[in-house]
Amino acid sequence: MPNIKQQILLEQAQQSFSEMIEIIESVPARKRTMTVESDFLEKNFRDVLMHLYEWHVMLERWYGEGMDGDTPFMPAPGYKWRNLLQLNTKIIENYQDITLNAAQKKVTLSHHRVLKLIEAHTDEEIFTKNYYKWTKTSNLYSYFAANTVNHYEWAKKRCTLIKQRVMIPEKQSHCDNAEVTEGTEEYII
Repeated sequence: MPNIKQQILLEQAQQSFSEMIEIIESVPARKRTMTVESDFLEKNFRDVLMHLYEWHVMLERWYGEGMDGDTPFMPAPGYKWRNLLQLNTKIIENYQDITLNAAQKKVTLSHHRVLKLIEAHTDEEIFTKNYYKWTKTSNLYSYFAANTVNHYEWAKKRCTLIKQRVMIPEKQSHCDNAEVTEGTEEYII
């Protein structure tokens, strides 16, 4: 019996991931590493990609521990779900020295690893609630979708906002109040 829902999840995840990468790559290379001032944690494309990467890694840990019969600590050791702001802030802080190219490679590899996890399961295993003890009252789909399609849709919105801010022409940018930084140069946009 074909795993139609699984295939749809895989296709949606791949499409959303590809669209996110296309947004980043649509920005001229010299502007891709710019940092913008904003009210959100992710100030540049690298921050967004490393956020996704770390959540992939957490999912892989939960999955591995859960499939081994353990109860995974979620979301991460030392953090509870109510502390997501602190966890996400720590993720951003941990990757300030990584390049955008390295971030893109890391998240692409982790994306493919997560897709392999999805491919390893049937529709029944993915969509049946409480099929695996470690998912408690939920199902694998909720973990897989949250860390692929849903997260990529969020990332596309963040990347679009960053793109809009770094692509503002410099003449217009001097009229606005937000700052964009590239290396040690600062641009007001």
